[in-house]
Amino acid sequence: MNADTEILVIDDEQVILDAVTKICTSEGYRVASALDAETGLQLLDTRSFSLILCDVMMPKMDGFAFLKLSLRKAPDTPVIMATGFSTVETAVQALTVGAADYIPKPFTFDELMSAVQRGLRYRAIRQRQQGTGGPPLPEDPIVVPCPPRYRRLGHTSWVSLENDGTARVGVTHLFVRTIEQPVSVEMLAAEGEIVQGTVCAQIHTQDGLVHPVLSPISGRIVDTNAELQSFPTIIEKDPYFTGWLYRAIPTDVEYEIARLQPCGSDPLT
Repeated sequence: MNADTEILVIDDEQVILDAVTKICTSEGYRVASALDAETGLQLLDTRSFSLILCDVMMPKMDGFAFLKLSLRKAPDTPVIMATGFSTVETAVQALTVGAADYIPKPFTFDELMSAVQRGLRYRAIRQRQQGTGGPPLPEDPIVVPCPPRYRRLGHTSWVSLENDGTARVGVTHLFVRTIEQPVSVEMLAAEGEIVQGTVCAQIHTQDGLVHPVLSPISGRIVDTNAELQSFPTIIEKDPYFTGWLYRAIPTDVEYEIARLQPCGSDPLT
């Protein structure tokens, strides 16, 4: 199946293009590359890609401008944003304006491959939801949809503000659908700090990959879901209720909630 998949990589550093091309072709994917966003857009006019990996900081046209235009030209092609100038604002902005995922540079082989897998599965899910085909996927378990009162960071994580002033944090059903079966969940300890747009947990899956979870909100952890340590698959079966990750006291809730999207604003959530 990989040989039928072509990935477009856009970065103004040739060394990055060469490294990503080498890694992806070693896994059987076809790769096209461009040293600037304008060339990448020209390729979208004549060719169809399964996935795009695009740098954020580039001369002339940056990654965000490319993302906006690519969503018009190829709305069904997921875009993963990457940058060596990683900031919380960059990650949140990328996921809010339509990127399927975000990966900071420098990234390892495993980090790149886990992001590629999530991106390709996201595309397949969209195709199947829209009735336009797509490769076969594992049977989708019956899951209660993300409650409308929850807010989400892209398609990765959600937050629910509780009546006692705390906030519960977890991963979205769509994120779970883009990975293999969880075998363990690596979490921070109680009293630790989570920061919006940065990694707050890592999900280890059956295929040996590790998937980072970006926190939707900042705060001090007051409780972790201990049941996930013994039964990590509950994050797959019930991500919005028993499969939560943390309960935290938010630090800047009004500002950060305003940067998130309501659950249900995308049909896939």
